[in-house]
Amino acid sequence: MESLLLFSGGQDIIVVNDGSTDRTPYLLLDYRRRLTVIDYVLNNGKGHALRAGFKKAIAMGYDNAITIDSDGQHLVSDIPLFLEAAAKNPGAVIMGSRDMEQEDVPGKSSFGNKFSNFWFKVETGISLPDTQTGFRLYPLAEIAKMKLYTTKFETEIEVLVRLAWRDVPIIPVDIHVIYDKEERVTHFRPFKDFARISVLNTVLVTLALLYFLPRKLIREVKKKGLWKTIKEEAVKAEESNLSKAKSIGFGFFMGIVPIWGFQLLIGIPLSIYFKMNKAFSGRSQYQHPSIYSPYHLL
Repeated sequence: MESLLLFSGGQDIIVVNDGSTDRTPYLLLDYRRRLTVIDYVLNNGKGHALRAGFKKAIAMGYDNAITIDSDGQHLVSDIPLFLEAAAKNPGAVIMGSRDMEQEDVPGKSSFGNKFSNFWFKVETGISLPDTQTGFRLYPLAEIAKMKLYTTKFETEIEVLVRLAWRDVPIIPVDIHVIYDKEERVTHFRPFKDFARISVLNTVLVTLALLYFLPRKLIREVKKKGLWKTIKEEAVKAEESNLSKAKSIGFGFFMGIVPIWGFQLLIGIPLSIYFKMNKAFSGRSQYQHPSIYSPYHLL
């Protein structure tokens, strides 16, 4: 089951019961006068539940929606943190940031979060501490302009990346998290859902290369000029000469590796993973400044 808490001046709760097989439908009967409930007999997936909740909230005239998973991992007492952050950052996405290093966090959850954070940065150029959290505040005005295509767990990635592409600010806030290995239930299917997420990331990286990052580069160049943009990326006081030399060497290596046509696709994620200077590592792959990758701005 997926729960959506929605705020717009007043306070209401929309519960999306996505094909629960326990006593959830019967328990909700006791609260029908206080809740807006959307019921599905069969489970359609987390993404489908989110989309249904968004659609209902928009129809009810709300400005923002706070989503919270119903697996007991999050505390509703953290909701004021989202409201405070939203008041300071109107129109922004507010992301609950969990402490993934605490002792009781499962290893697969920590790895999955790092994996998601890495690809989110590749696709948007934005670093976030927790891109897999289900505790979020969404600006519904932007959601209403989008057509979401996914229906499972990967929807949370799709909506976040596409909001970033729309230049919607994304603000992380620290939240509490409870991992009870005895009681927590997850419907994440390691093989199927990981495969779906991987396919989505492949599509998003391709779209980023063809559209989002070229657009970002053009905007930066128009604003600052090409050479100033390159200089700002290349000259970093906090970066050592050794690090810059490694970046140049990596760029030359990727330039001569016989994988023509795939240098950017492979080199960009590696340069981000190893935290290399994008201007040096990328510029070394090419011999003319007019061929300049938008990833150098990441």
